[in-house]
Amino acid sequence: MYVKQISVFIENTKGRLADITSVLAKGSIDIRALSLADTTNFGILRLIVDRPFDAEKMLKESGFTVSVTSVIAIGIEDRPGALAEALKILEEGDISVEYLYAFISKTSGKASVILRVDDGDKAVEMLVNGGITFLSDKDIIEI
Repeated sequence: MYVKQISVFIENTKGRLADITSVLAKGSIDIRALSLADTTNFGILRLIVDRPFDAEKMLKESGFTVSVTSVIAIGIEDRPGALAEALKILEEGDISVEYLYAFISKTSGKASVILRVDDGDKAVEMLVNGGITFLSDKDIIEI
């Protein structure tokens, strides 16, 4: 249901993304998914990694501003309309999606979706009742 996500606040300058990924590579941290959103001056890099607390420590020691948050991870069919169906369940529960990012697993043939919502527990309840499959940390790492 919930997985840990690393958020790194970075200046919007050349090389910063390479710096972050180099720190993680040196620590043998495996990136399973990522999303980068930027503004004119800074960006937020959101990552799902195999060892989130080790990644947090390494990045902080390297001078980055980092936080760890819980996000919801679901698995949906890789077909048109599957995401719309999952989001409709949340809409019916009056749950706002703050952000999401998705990726396809070649091994399972399913789409994995990472969601940050305004009411996580209610979202989980609604998604369970809607028959949505949840992914664990282990599921994400094995993708």
